[in-house]
Amino acid sequence: MKNKSLFSIVIAIITLYSCGKKEQQMPPQGPAPFPVQTVAKQDAVVYQEYTANLEGQQNVEIRPKVNGFIQKIFVDEGQVVRKGQLLFKLETQTQNEDASAAKAAVQAAQVEVDRLKPLVDRKIISNVQLETAKAKLAQAKASYGAIAANIGFATITSPVDGVIGGLPFREGSLVSSTSEMPLTTVSDTKVIRAYFSMNEKQLLFFNKTFKGATTAEKLKAAPEVSLLLVDNTEYDQKGKLATMNGLVNPQTGTTQFRAEFKNPEGILRSGSSGIVRLPIDEKNVMLVPQNAVFEVQGKQMLYVVGKDNKVKSRIIETKGTSGLNFIVSGGLEEGEVIVIEGASKLKDDMEIIPQQGKPEAAAAAPAGNAPAKDSAKTTTPSAKK
Repeated sequence: MKNKSLFSIVIAIITLYSCGKKEQQMPPQGPAPFPVQTVAKQDAVVYQEYTANLEGQQNVEIRPKVNGFIQKIFVDEGQVVRKGQLLFKLETQTQNEDASAAKAAVQAAQVEVDRLKPLVDRKIISNVQLETAKAKLAQAKASYGAIAANIGFATITSPVDGVIGGLPFREGSLVSSTSEMPLTTVSDTKVIRAYFSMNEKQLLFFNKTFKGATTAEKLKAAPEVSLLLVDNTEYDQKGKLATMNGLVNPQTGTTQFRAEFKNPEGILRSGSSGIVRLPIDEKNVMLVPQNAVFEVQGKQMLYVVGKDNKVKSRIIETKGTSGLNFIVSGGLEEGEVIVIEGASKLKDDMEIIPQQGKPEAAAAAPAGNAPAKDSAKTTTPSAKK
């Protein structure tokens, strides 16, 4: 019985060995099909991206004009307020006492003027005494007016429509006109201003691209810009370049720009950040699908199909993306055939069966753009057909 079991095991091992040997002796498979595309030139839209700081159209710091304790705060953080709306009330007890004393001084000075006037009319005393009394009356009135104004300054209202920022002080806090921190900030966010900078190279490109003899003409010639939010979505309102600083900052080598975006629904908040995207038309450029490109030691490469259907790897240079395509600036010629999918399965001199890829393989899409070289994150959402 044992001999029979041993015989079965030996037969099984011989069978497995024979099957493996047959598999090794199987002839190699022929060329495999791969999708390819012929490189052609076309127009595209490149987006230059610049990190921007967002601010309200007006950011007004609310500071007290007089010293005093905060008696009442009438607003809360993030509250929408209107121009003239009451914000803070400062304690005015001391000013009220000073006002009473100043008012009494005014009354006393008035009594003195009234007493001296008939005496001057009857030429009993000199007119100089009356004029001196009138001067004292005017001085008393000025003092009273200053104190009354200070009492008025204790009632603080909003100078603009906007949104209340932080409230660093609480009721009972002592504040003054020299305090380092403001009572709050009111931000008018109906229009949001996006501030960003261009380096000298980008500024030179901007000035060459958009025609105009003056800065205003160049800004007018520039297209509308879009805003990419922190969640990587695009803001639904287009903006316009409004200003450009006339000088280059010698310390940073940059020039500041300002774009403006309407904010009807209050989505944008002052103090946040985003990315301003400036569209640039590129004429007659070569586009290749991003799926066709792979990276080796920091070099961008793809496979080019020769006349014998054998592939060769090629280093290329790109300057941004157009949707799902790279814009090729060097290393490739118009009319060459490239493999657009499956590059990881290829190696040099490998023969393939070219299959012309579908037109959609090279179509541009609005998302998934990659940064370009030598610019502030240059990307493009679509190619013009």
